[in-house]
Amino acid sequence: MTMGTRVYLARLAGLPVFDPNGDRVGRVRDAVVRLRTTNRPPQVVGLVAEMALRRRIFLPIGRITGMDAESVVLGTGSLNLRRFEKRPNELLVLEDLLDRRVTVEPEQAGGVEHIGVVLDIGMELNRNTEWVVSRVAVREHTGRLARRGHVYQVEYDRVRGLVGPTDTQGTSNLLALLEQMRPADMANALQDLPDARRNEVAAALSDRKLADVLEELPEHDQVEILARLDRERAADVLERMDPDDAADLLAELPKAEQAVLLDLMEPEEAAPVRQLMNYRPGTAGSVMTSEPVILTPDATVAEALARIREPELSPVVAAQVFVARAPSATPTGKYLGMVHFQRLLREPPASIVGGLVDSDLEPLRPDIGLPEITRRMAMYDMVAMPVVDGTNRLLGAVTVDDLLDHSLPRDWRDRDAHDDEELPT
Repeated sequence: MTMGTRVYLARLAGLPVFDPNGDRVGRVRDAVVRLRTTNRPPQVVGLVAEMALRRRIFLPIGRITGMDAESVVLGTGSLNLRRFEKRPNELLVLEDLLDRRVTVEPEQAGGVEHIGVVLDIGMELNRNTEWVVSRVAVREHTGRLARRGHVYQVEYDRVRGLVGPTDTQGTSNLLALLEQMRPADMANALQDLPDARRNEVAAALSDRKLADVLEELPEHDQVEILARLDRERAADVLERMDPDDAADLLAELPKAEQAVLLDLMEPEEAAPVRQLMNYRPGTAGSVMTSEPVILTPDATVAEALARIREPELSPVVAAQVFVARAPSATPTGKYLGMVHFQRLLREPPASIVGGLVDSDLEPLRPDIGLPEITRRMAMYDMVAMPVVDGTNRLLGAVTVDDLLDHSLPRDWRDRDAHDDEELPT
């Protein structure tokens, strides 16, 4: 792979990074520019890559031998695995420069200045073989809600306000990049932003996207972001979270705040959350999801397959359907058994799921502790197990991701808590 003499940095975000042997070592998350004491353009000194265990490391620009639209390639397999920390004279392109409002000077004397928003930063190799910021892609700011300004590129020395303190940095272009990521990766990117910037970006996400991201953040970050929202918006976001995740988040708040937010939620959305919060921590009832895929016994295989194809379902929830008599919302009628998706794929579409159920597996009771749940799921190679009450009504299901979330240390999502752990090389 080769690379041209001009590269636009925002386009590198999310690209895989490969070593000389073709093994993937991480993904690009940002680019680092170093400010200089003279009026010379900032120097691009490297990229920030995300490695195993969500650790971000610095890749010096001199060790990169290829960059294109598909990947970044290193010229060496020897990496410094120390966690990246920005120095006082450095800026990150996506975090610090994208979405800044800048002034573009006219090309000729007597021309008119333009106000614009930064979309991307271009770097070029100079005669000293340094990569320096050379061009800026800008969208003209029109001041009109219904009209988008045209996009153009200008030389770095015609742009004022790109570096230095600013209170005019928006979120739209950073959001566009973040929204291409999976929720876990987006949550990781948010953790690296300054608090004010992180809260601003989080508030600009849709309710559904913010709910997905909150589920992937450490608890202290969840609480911080939720506290910055007005209560009506916070309640809307909680409604779009899985009930078990919403219950866990609410449990971190003061009792009075819990009550206010639960009252603001739609009653049918708040009901399963309230129920989950009644169970003792560390039990099946407290970690289960109350919204597994539930069908009545007269449903067909075709209907079951259509349900588990729904894109909002996580893989572990979609791995099986639970069969119970009406009503099919938890707590259901009598629980009959479960059918794994592999069995559904082997049966004719018109078959009735009531005739396919596996009823040999003993369901969990809501007061069973995590060690016993772990033992049973490992023994039977299960990714989800039903939870029933004393009258055999289905209350929900414990999934393997629920189990992992509550078995790992409370701070496992927080990268800062694991900086001293060994990384694979």
